Amino acid sequence: MKTYRVAIVGLGRAGSTLDDELDDGYPRSIGGSCNASSRLECVAGADTIPERVEAFKKRWNVDSGYSDYKEMIEKEKPDLVAVTTTGTGLAKPARKAPSRDYIEDAHADISAYASNAGVPMVYSEKAVACSMVKADALRDACHQNGTAFNSGVSRRFTASFQRMRKAIVDGEIGEPVATVHYASSDLLHGHIHSIDTQSYLIGDPGVKEIRGELIPRDIKIKDNRLDEDPRSTFQLVFNNGVTGWTVPSGGWEFEVIGTEGTIRHESSSRQVALRKAAPGGARRAQWEPVNLPPIDPGQGPVVFALEDMVKAYESGGTTVGNIDVTHNITEACLGIAESHRRGGEWVSLPIDNRELYVFHV
Repeated sequence: MKTYRVAIVGLGRAGSTLDDELDDGYPRSIGGSCNASSRLECVAGADTIPERVEAFKKRWNVDSGYSDYKEMIEKEKPDLVAVTTTGTGLAKPARKAPSRDYIEDAHADISAYASNAGVPMVYSEKAVACSMVKADALRDACHQNGTAFNSGVSRRFTASFQRMRKAIVDGEIGEPVATVHYASSDLLHGHIHSIDTQSYLIGDPGVKEIRGELIPRDIKIKDNRLDEDPRSTFQLVFNNGVTGWTVPSGGWEFEVIGTEGTIRHESSSRQVALRKAAPGGARRAQWEPVNLPPIDPGQGPVVFALEDMVKAYESGGTTVGNIDVTHNITEACLGIAESHRRGGEWVSLPIDNRELYVFHV
């Protein structure tokens, strides 16, 4: 089997060191995931901090390091570029824009550059854009260049969520009616996950309309921008009529309620809990638990996401988190801010306000 050459832009946590923080039994960083894959070889990395470049090269036994990602792409001609900078390119914590005219959008700009430079596979950390102007440009680049694309919305690449989706597709809960996310979260850094996961579980029908509010509720969106990523809540409607909600409490759990049962991903066990109506047409209050076998975590979500792009590239197929799905979920998140700006009214997608900018890490 052919091995594909990977170059990483941004050599911090997601690019190189995240495995030191999380002990999930599988790699979480791009460097570690390349090491764990028989299809991928990490050949270069770029970062504006020289110490990170040297640490990366030593850690992953990589010869080539750069301060300029454009030079790296030009010289290395990688098959896959992974963009793991912060959303706006500033070093963490950087939770607030340094000035009112700061409009950098690193994920979108670097990803679009890589696509336009002819890189056939691009992976970007989430959220992929701070505004729909840049999200549009990234989508257009991927379409024009035939770029295989995935982003760092890890749950859709995780075995337990894939098992949950299969149960729903197989009709275990009947027809899906509603999806629910449990946890307090910020807008772009967090709800990109919550909306994406709800969409994935019911087959990615696309978000049709959304409404929401920022927390605290008296936040004002001045000059069509937010200088930091606020907490938020939302309600949405998918194109297939399923409604989605976030409940701002709990521990990052997801539930899909159907006509004949309910299925929930439990954060404590990372397992899936299924309840179905008892035989004989029992009332919903009498839904009974159904035992499911333990779920093998497999190779891990980052390896899956990267190798999924390889699979799509080789077959000419579509990735699990393709650019159109990513674009729609990004727009839904920015639609929450637009709804808040309009006093909480429903906002239909696509939103008219393409310039609305939300700074995020």
